[in-house]
Amino acid sequence: MILGAIIGDTVGSVYEFDNHKSVDFELFDPCCEFTDDSIVTVAVAKWLLIDPKHSFEKLEECLVDFGKRYPNPMGGYGGGYCTWLFRPGQLAVYQGGKSDAVLTSGRHPYNSWGNGSAMRASAVGWAFDTLDETLEIAKRSSEITHNHPEGIKGAQATAAAIYLARNGKSKQEIKNYISKNFGYDLNRTCDEIRPYYNFDGSCQGTVPEAIIAFLESTDFESAIRLGVSLGGDTDTLTCITGGIAEAFYKNIPQWIVDKMLSMLPQEFKDILSEFNK
Repeated sequence: MILGAIIGDTVGSVYEFDNHKSVDFELFDPCCEFTDDSIVTVAVAKWLLIDPKHSFEKLEECLVDFGKRYPNPMGGYGGGYCTWLFRPGQLAVYQGGKSDAVLTSGRHPYNSWGNGSAMRASAVGWAFDTLDETLEIAKRSSEITHNHPEGIKGAQATAAAIYLARNGKSKQEIKNYISKNFGYDLNRTCDEIRPYYNFDGSCQGTVPEAIIAFLESTDFESAIRLGVSLGGDTDTLTCITGGIAEAFYKNIPQWIVDKMLSMLPQEFKDILSEFNK
């Protein structure tokens, strides 16, 4: 659980600013590392473990704690999120009206539709027994920072796809649900997307492509390779793809698991182990 997202993030990390438009590459490049995507994914997993109320206050505590202890990940944090983490006093005045996501610390949502809300949602897709609760907590995990409707939609679509996949739904059923409920165009193919697809940091320009890479895959590794081959914001795209693929295929080759675990801090592995229980 959630290791697939971390693998996708790590494999895609070296191609974020140097896209590789092919499925033919060394899976773990010597320069690859986990990025902010994995850090916030683990932070959300810890939030779900320690806070049965799933409060904004505890989510903030987890996100800020991990951000301060891992302040300089490969590729850095996104601009708005970096300000939210380290310089909340510099955030633009919140214009969205009263919200529980406006915290006593002064941190508040900044109306982002960036894909950061989706990349951290994989743990939510594993944590609940109903789709309704999955969607509600995915919304909450997003709107603490990404309270734009597209940011919330991206987080919900990612968590919903994982929920459906782990509960035995077919690819066609997952595709139909996401298309109907989130309006994403999933009728394109990777071959159609690849030639023109460039860096896109939005949910609406990342989540559909990540899901399409999963839909075309034949196993976990092929999902990651297809995600990378599309280009764009590869670490985030393949983080999303990897999370869904793990839930659907139920199996990650052991050598990939062992390699990834060898690259993670012990506290990440401890949280993963507890979350898996």
